Amino acid sequence: MEDLYQILGVSREASQADIKKAYRRLVREYHPDTNRDNPEAEEKFKKVNAAYSVLGDPEKRARYDQFGTADGEGGSPFEGGFGGFGDLFGDLFSQVFGGDMGGRRANPNAPRRGADLQMSVGVTLLEAANGVARNLEIPRWESCVTCGGTGAKPGTSPKTCETCGGRGQVENVQRTPFGQFVSVNTCPRCQGRGQVIVERCPDCSGNGRIRKNHKVEVKIPAGVETGTRLRISGEGEGGMNGGPPGDLFLVLDVERHRDFERDGGDLHSRLLLSWPQAVLGTSVDIPTLIDGEEKIEVPAGTTHGQVLKVRGRGMPRLRGPRGRGDLYVHVFIDVPSKLSDRQKALIVELAQEMKVPVPVAASEEGSIFDKFKKLFD
Repeated sequence: MEDLYQILGVSREASQADIKKAYRRLVREYHPDTNRDNPEAEEKFKKVNAAYSVLGDPEKRARYDQFGTADGEGGSPFEGGFGGFGDLFGDLFSQVFGGDMGGRRANPNAPRRGADLQMSVGVTLLEAANGVARNLEIPRWESCVTCGGTGAKPGTSPKTCETCGGRGQVENVQRTPFGQFVSVNTCPRCQGRGQVIVERCPDCSGNGRIRKNHKVEVKIPAGVETGTRLRISGEGEGGMNGGPPGDLFLVLDVERHRDFERDGGDLHSRLLLSWPQAVLGTSVDIPTLIDGEEKIEVPAGTTHGQVLKVRGRGMPRLRGPRGRGDLYVHVFIDVPSKLSDRQKALIVELAQEMKVPVPVAASEEGSIFDKFKKLFD
């Protein structure tokens, strides 16, 4: 097991202030934000945080010095909440007397990871098909540069809390029918931190973090759908006490297109044909979302509502099998509402040829047209 003092680069006689100073220096040196292409630095950063979570807490440090571990093996059987009955007795005494009855608590001064953020991003269907880069502005909490995240005015540092002596906890003695009990509660003055800020940083007012609009460029891959959730590592809110930042999650909202309807990886569009084109068949140019116009063959006898499939002209697939979906073209036949006399006569003649019944008025119009035509012949 690697020595925690060696990880922080301090001696076993180092003061708590020296340990914190070494920790802050190493956190700045190995922080993931400044070593994005160095996985060894990230591993070192984790070790530094783990070492400080023990040595930065005087009680854990004392157990580590005595037993070689912060767990305190060999210590009092009642340490850490009555041994194996910790959950039962801890809950019972917390309800009756309040406090944690001496149970273990997290070190409030230990590094804490920043919160994750989530925001919605709208893209067009064409952007979803091709992929797109977006410059986003994200409001988030970041570590205060002025005080280095301590919350104290530059040139000063937090002081040990006089109420709890730096332990972050205070003891209260209570007499009960079962005897005298000591309950341990969070220190009301320092809120469990063990330290108080005498002179607050003028920029962050002692918070250690400030609110900023963070600019980041994100690349949205091709094939995203409405509801797709993208994770941008390390672009969430800044951590506390030198902890790593959280992540940013983008929830995509794909706008509807005027000419194309999406169904997963497939696209659907409409094609308007004249009645002669549908009957005789034809070649037409149709628009596609990504590839421009493409010529397709419409077979003779195509009916209204028939669907023509164009392979590989749909959306790129973000997950599952690679490649693209298909384009389904739905045929709509245009029936003219106004016809010239000649057009009517030709249709009547065709209907008679096909032995299809037609209205009497239309037949008469056809015969009148024939008579009128003979006058000029």
